[in-house]
Amino acid sequence: MNLHHLKVFLAVAESGSISAGANRLFISQPAVTREIRDLEASVGLALFDRRPRGVTLTEAGQRLLHYAQRIFALEAAAERELRDFADLDEGELRLGASATLGSYLLPALIEDFHRRHPALSVELLVSNTHEVAAQLEDGRISLGFVEGAFDTDAFASQLLDRDRLLPVAGPRHPLAGCPHLQPEDLAPHDHYLREPGSATRASVERAYRERGIELRVRMSLGSSEALKRLVREGRGIAWLSPLMVRDELADGRLVRLDVDGLAIEREFHALWRPGQRLSPAPAAFLALARQPR
Repeated sequence: MNLHHLKVFLAVAESGSISAGANRLFISQPAVTREIRDLEASVGLALFDRRPRGVTLTEAGQRLLHYAQRIFALEAAAERELRDFADLDEGELRLGASATLGSYLLPALIEDFHRRHPALSVELLVSNTHEVAAQLEDGRISLGFVEGAFDTDAFASQLLDRDRLLPVAGPRHPLAGCPHLQPEDLAPHDHYLREPGSATRASVERAYRERGIELRVRMSLGSSEALKRLVREGRGIAWLSPLMVRDELADGRLVRLDVDGLAIEREFHALWRPGQRLSPAPAAFLALARQPR
C-alpha cells in the first residue's frame, strides 16, 4: 500500500471533504481525487461515499482509518524520538499516567524536570492504566506511569513505589467511627469506584473477590475528584490512595474506616516499550522519578 495514498486518504477522512483534504495537504483537488481513486483501485474497495457536501467513509474506509491513524502516529513518534536524541536543550517529552499518579505525583516531578530543562516541552496525558498501555503501544507517549497490574510481557518497567489504598467515607456514614470493622461489614454498603480499566478499580475488585465479599457498586466515575465529592456528600464507600485524600482526612471532610484484615496494595511503575533504548529526555525524566522523595 502506497503511504502517500494513505496520507491523502487520512487527510480527506479527517477533514470530511476532498477540498478540505487538499487544503490541508497544500495540493490540488484533482490530485487528491486521483490519489483516492488509485488507492481504492489498489485495495479493490470503495473507501468513500460521495455526497453533495463532502464525503463519508464506507465501512471499508472506517476500517482503514484506524490503521492509517496508528501508522502516522508511529511515524510522528519516530520523528520526535530522533529529535530528542540530539540533546536536552530542545524537543518535547510526552508522558502518560493513570489518575492517581497523573494528578497527585507527577505534577511536582514535571515542575522539577522543567526547572532543570526549561527548553523542553512536556505533555502529560492522564487517563487509566488500560489507556496508558494503548498510548505506549501506539507510540503516542515515551513513558507511562501506572498503579497496579499491567502486562509484564508487553512492557519494560521500573518499580517506583508502593501504595496502600484506604477505605474512606463521609463523616456521617453509618460505619464512620466504628472500631475494628470486618471486611464483610462493608458488603451491604454502596461503593463508588473508578471506571473499568482503572488499576484502582481492578485492585479493589480482586481483593473483594479473593475474600468472597460481594462488591456493591453504586456508581463508576472517571474523575477522582468527582469520586471524592460524591463520597464526601453521600453515604458510599471508596478505596482511594493516601495521595488523593490527605487534605480531606486532615480536615474531616472524609474519614478512614477502621477495617481489619483487608489490605489493598498496589505498585507504582514506569513503563516503556520493550527493547527500546530511551532517548535522553525520557531517560532523564525516569532518572528523576527514581530518586527518593
